[in-house]
Amino acid sequence: MRVFFSPDHQLRDAASELHGGLLVKPFEGPFRAELVAAALREQGHGDFHEPPSHGLETALKLHDAGYVAFLQTAWERWAADGYEGEAIPSCFPVRRMVQNRVPADIDGALGYYAFAAETAITQGTWRAAVSSMDSALAGANHVADGNRAAFALCRPPGHHASIDQFGGYCFLNNAAIAAQRLLERGAGRVAVLDVDFHHGNGTQDIFYRRGDVFFASIHGDPEHAFPHFLGFADETGEGQGEGATANYPLPSGTGYPQWLEALDDALARIAGFGAQALVVSLGVDTFERDPISFFKLTSEDFIRYGSVLAQAGLPTLFCMEGGYGVQELGLNAANVLTGFEQG
Repeated sequence: MRVFFSPDHQLRDAASELHGGLLVKPFEGPFRAELVAAALREQGHGDFHEPPSHGLETALKLHDAGYVAFLQTAWERWAADGYEGEAIPSCFPVRRMVQNRVPADIDGALGYYAFAAETAITQGTWRAAVSSMDSALAGANHVADGNRAAFALCRPPGHHASIDQFGGYCFLNNAAIAAQRLLERGAGRVAVLDVDFHHGNGTQDIFYRRGDVFFASIHGDPEHAFPHFLGFADETGEGQGEGATANYPLPSGTGYPQWLEALDDALARIAGFGAQALVVSLGVDTFERDPISFFKLTSEDFIRYGSVLAQAGLPTLFCMEGGYGVQELGLNAANVLTGFEQG
């Protein structure tokens, strides 16, 4: 399977993350992508390609132009104002505050365009985010060219990035942009299947009112898991998108049998939708020892469900999302591809 991976992901290497009331070393860092790349090569998925630049045209069909312009300049504005630390939002337009004015001050703009305070913007964030998007677009083009599958080793991840907000380590929504590219390349309908432990709130936001993309997410119940405010089972889409969103919030301790029931139902819904291509937001933080999840999948389970995904029979692009803090991160991501190719 062809793998698209940019060394520019290393340009984002944040020093701090707000977690448990402390500033800690981020769970998301360059080491994640390197673990995955090493495991892919070890399992024989060694057809690596650096993606070309694709520009922002497709991204701007999904993301607000003002938001994209903010991301492009946020670090320079922050540094120009004399701040010495990393750019972390501290004030948000919450209930009963005016929510349609972007402050001129960079500190206020950060809060306007963020939905969470754990994700810092650093000097290399924008270039890394664009390189991650480029990997997803290269993968989408490869699939659209008639190939069965591709893997975009995206870092930073993307599924929490909404139309006009960043957070959850995400800035540009790689999977959503890839789905849009598949539509541009001739697919009539596309499905995005999010198997990350955390709900893909950004992807849902982008496609919630559209009828050409089906979005399904299997995730920790937002009553108890980030991002908390989206991802409930009664969210099914609006307008032209009514019925084109399916959420599977699952409880703490969920193991593979219960998780697989949700996957089988999601794939049945995707087949009924008539999707002609599939984008998988591949988060492997469903692993039993992941430090920021509460599911109980084993490394062998990732092989099993990779095979299940293959049986859907759709041209498939995998976009890397989450998976944190354990050596098995790379193994588990590679296991999904191995299962897919064996399936």
